Amino acid sequence: MRSLLQPRYIRMHARDNVAVVVSAGGLAAGSRFPCGLVLVEVIPEAHKVALADLAAGDAILRYGVVIGYANRAIPRGSWVHEDLMTLPEPPSLEDCPLATAVPAPLPALEGCTFEGFRNADGSAGTKNILGISTTVQCVAATVGYAVKRIKSEILPHYPNVDDVVAITHPYGCGVAIDAPGAAVPIRTLRNLSLNPNFGGEILVVSLGCEKLQPVRLMSAGMLPVLEDEPSVAVMQEAQHGFGEIVANIMQLAEKKLKKLDKRRRVSCPASDLVVGLQCGGSDALSGVTANPAVGFAADLLVRAGATVMFSEVTEVRDAAHLLTARAATPGVARDFIREMAWYDEYLRLGGADRAANPTPGNKKGGLANIVEKAMGSIAKAGSTALMAVTGPGERVTQKGLVFAATPASDFICGTLQLAAAMNMHIFTTGRGTPYGLSVAPVIKVSTNSGLAERWSDLIDIDAGRIASGKATVEEVGREIFSLILDVASGRKKTWADRWGLHNEFVLFNPGPVT
Repeated sequence: MRSLLQPRYIRMHARDNVAVVVSAGGLAAGSRFPCGLVLVEVIPEAHKVALADLAAGDAILRYGVVIGYANRAIPRGSWVHEDLMTLPEPPSLEDCPLATAVPAPLPALEGCTFEGFRNADGSAGTKNILGISTTVQCVAATVGYAVKRIKSEILPHYPNVDDVVAITHPYGCGVAIDAPGAAVPIRTLRNLSLNPNFGGEILVVSLGCEKLQPVRLMSAGMLPVLEDEPSVAVMQEAQHGFGEIVANIMQLAEKKLKKLDKRRRVSCPASDLVVGLQCGGSDALSGVTANPAVGFAADLLVRAGATVMFSEVTEVRDAAHLLTARAATPGVARDFIREMAWYDEYLRLGGADRAANPTPGNKKGGLANIVEKAMGSIAKAGSTALMAVTGPGERVTQKGLVFAATPASDFICGTLQLAAAMNMHIFTTGRGTPYGLSVAPVIKVSTNSGLAERWSDLIDIDAGRIASGKATVEEVGREIFSLILDVASGRKKTWADRWGLHNEFVLFNPGPVT
């Protein structure tokens, strides 16, 4: 049903010649805005309206940048959509400015804390989980069976442990294990086991004959631990069948659970948070409501000394020149360009480019192309300087705003951010998704109130109130920041954790399969 209230649109920048309709349900032809603009056709909610007559070849501007070129005349008041636009070329990486507009540091935010689990390496967890890592897909079903029994038979005796999580994946054998691309999934699995929410107690299950031997998954810091007690179960060493294999896994797991159960939450500074940001099921309101609010929360986190990482290479590629300009140093800018260039080549070799990114749902939600999507996506990154860049699967160690390079796939991005040391996840969505992670809490923020109302038991925060004028970006941003501290402390649960909605780990493997 189209809104019966006064028609509303939101224009993001004074230069823009299109705006986004924010009236619930969209608007009918003949609808008149307070400025006098009259729609010449039906325009769905979150889609664009032409604010001026556009001739063929004219630049179409949103966020103050060119998101496309009109491929035919577009009268004022018309619906501006994908079929009427030609995609512009991406910014040249060779011409990107290097740290030419570095933002001044924002005032420090003192006294912000959460109740977390302190780890021996100085990091802090927001959960207390036993992780059981696997070296190869062959053992996944066995580990899944063992975990089911551990949860039902053993875990109830250790009430201070939140969960037992199997890190299963389709990698480990039948691959070119020494090819350059293999470094990505291997270091991802190694760094996943170091996630702060595992508390340093990780169990590895191996088949025995696979290419990805357990030693490849062990960081230098883990080797002394292995000398003190067994942390690897090798299935092929069992002499008496499946029962012995499962019993061995369960016995090793219980030793780890005993240690984890002794841990208690303690007061930790907000600087111990490593917060990953991601979009999924985006729409044209993402860059108007949810992402700017998350960006405001990101600035608060940076001011409190935390690490905030944004990712999704194809969803920032068209803003590369904006992000390199705000890099803290030319070296950080060059690191960012390196990751963009690597991914450009990766897509080229696969016969694709950045234009393959938008989904049918993105387009139905008003996003005409990847340029428009990228400009809304980077709003999550707030306004602070870009302090560091890491490659896929690498561990993040820098405080402040960090770019962790990942594909835009929700599940691959989430897995890589966990490997980067994420202990809290913020996920914005316009179309809706039940996405969740077992290792880190996922706070889901809706871009529109309609989704929040329909999915009231899946969405944690409704940012659509910004579009309706019921709340400001700052108010919703502070609400997100407050919820982060509450969830990190265990005082509140996200809807995904209440329902136990936890997606599988998905590795990024750019290497060859044999």
